[in-house]
Amino acid sequence: MITTVHPLWSDATVPLQKIPEMVRSPLNLRFNLLLKRVFDLFISLFLIVFVLSWATLLIALFIKLDSRGPVFFLQRRSKRGGKTFTCFKFRTMIPNSEAHDQPACFDDQRITATGWFLRRYHLDELPQLLNVLWGDMSLIGPRPYMISDNLRYGRVIDHYTLRHQVKPGITGLAQSSGHFGFLADTHKMQQRLELDLLYIRQWSLKMDLKIMYRTIQSVFWP
Repeated sequence: MITTVHPLWSDATVPLQKIPEMVRSPLNLRFNLLLKRVFDLFISLFLIVFVLSWATLLIALFIKLDSRGPVFFLQRRSKRGGKTFTCFKFRTMIPNSEAHDQPACFDDQRITATGWFLRRYHLDELPQLLNVLWGDMSLIGPRPYMISDNLRYGRVIDHYTLRHQVKPGITGLAQSSGHFGFLADTHKMQQRLELDLLYIRQWSLKMDLKIMYRTIQSVFWP
């Protein structure tokens, strides 16, 4: 039996085999969805005005000096209900034909010097604040993976598509627990899935605040 126990919630134990019996989520309630949306709008607007507005100019300069190509990388990804949306990121790779099908790996030669820095401090995700503002994403939720990743893992991991019951997030329980970056194997994705489903089942505004704090902490004090 595969069981998830997360240090922030010591009583949170979820056997993965029983997940289909636990698909009811606090986020199925309209009030909780409204509360989460207000939280997303307030924080994303604040960060867009006071961080993204000037950070974009600085990051764009380094991206352009480092390699030819656009400043932003646009990619179709999955959102709530399995629908797709255009996800915004700062470009971290040289333009290449495999960008939408081949995920980045360790020592990936496609990643630029600026790209490594942006990925190291998760700064490449900043433009997704616009996705949050437009309603395709939330600040906190399961990460939106590449369509090719969803197709691949959906075939080999039970209950994988249940993570699409809620909006994807810029960060999530899995990322704040140290599960971010390159995926080496299916087992690591399964670990992330367990935490994603735990988040869906036990969501609260307090949990979102804890995840946000842990994410900020991991960026500045890794």
